[in-house]
Parts: sequence; C-alpha cells; structure tokens
Amino acid sequence: MQQIFLYGDSLSWGLIPETRRRLRFDERWPGVMETALNTAGRRVRVIEDCLNGRRTVWDDPFKPGRKGIDGLAQRIESHSPLALVIVMLGSNDFQSMHPHNAWHSAQGLGALVNAIRQAPIEPDMPVAPILLVAPPPQQEPRGTIAPKFVGGDRKCIGHAAACREVADTLGCHFFDAGTVAEVSQIDGVHLDADQHARLGAALAKVVDGLLLEALTGVLPG
Repeated sequence: MQQIFLYGDSLSWGLIPETRRRLRFDERWPGVMETALNTAGRRVRVIEDCLNGRRTVWDDPFKPGRKGIDGLAQRIESHSPLALVIVMLGSNDFQSMHPHNAWHSAQGLGALVNAIRQAPIEPDMPVAPILLVAPPPQQEPRGTIAPKFVGGDRKCIGHAAACREVADTLGCHFFDAGTVAEVSQIDGVHLDADQHARLGAALAKVVDGLLLEALTGVLPG
C-alpha cells in the first residue's frame, strides 16, 4: 500500500462554508481522491493533516499552532515511508492581519518543501516526491469570515503562477486547483461539496501518474 501525506488547511479539512461543520471523508476532496484511486486499482491511503487557519510560515496572532513549518519535518518522519506528499496551503497567508502577497506565500511554500526534504526519516526510506497544489483564488469574502479575509481577493492575485515558479525551481510537481474548482459563493474562500468532488476527481488522475512514477521511475505516456 502506498501512503500519501496531505498537508493543508480548512479547504482540505472540509469546512462547510458559513458553518463550523465538516464534510465527511468521502465528500471532501482527499477522500474523493482516495476512493477514485483505490477504485482504479491502486492501493493507497491518504493521511490527512489539515488544520483550520494554517499558514505556510507565519503565526496567527490570535490562535497558536497555525505556523505550518513548525513540526512539519517531524510529521514526515512520523508517517514515513511515503509515496507522495501533497501540500495545499496559502489561503490563510492572505488573511487581513497579514501584509503578504502571492510571492511571499509562494516563498513560504518553498520553505515547506525544504523542511519536508530535510526531515530525519530512516536511512533506507525514500525522500517522497512533492506535489504543490495552489488553492483556487479567493473572491470578495462574505459572511462571518469577511473581516478575517478582507483584501485577500486582491493579495492572492498571481498566487498560482508564483507557486508554479517555486515548484519548477525546486523540482516539485504542481497543480492549479483553480483550473477545476472555484471557491464558494457563500463565503468567497472555502469549497462547496461539489467543488470538493471536482478537485478530488482531477487530483486522482494527476496522482495516479505520480504514484506510477514512484513505483517504476517512469512517467506514464
């Protein structure tokens, strides 16, 4: 069985917009992806580590433990061996209390990549390939989260392109979630269930090829 480690925030945790509730595993995109891969004949397990409010490399001034780089290497050590690490972060870097732009957030992802690769895994375990997933771009925030994300729709402009550049520079795989899914009209930040389904199905196809590469060293073609 191949293990996939997912490091994310509330968009992957499955927060239902304008609630404090969570989609079931089979409804949120990691579960959709796992089901699709196993149905297609892969034997995979998705290990979710998704925390609401997680940033890349910055602290939340109001909640502890949201600095994504803290403890990441130990999580990789704990769950290894891994066939793939997926990182989908960045949305919270654009919260209103931060001045960061798309380039800053992408550099934060680069720091996470380095932390993953430097994790103290056992000597006979492979360093897992990494897939960076850029979240769908934010829209004007609405509802109860609006004060927290005001301005995020402007600060996130160009995020996918900046993330792709970091992925290319560091030799990571990349996927732009905004090509298949869009944020909810309810809050302008999170994903509705139908968008989780779309994203999970799309990533299953991408990950299927990456897992084959991990097993054989050859990309399908």
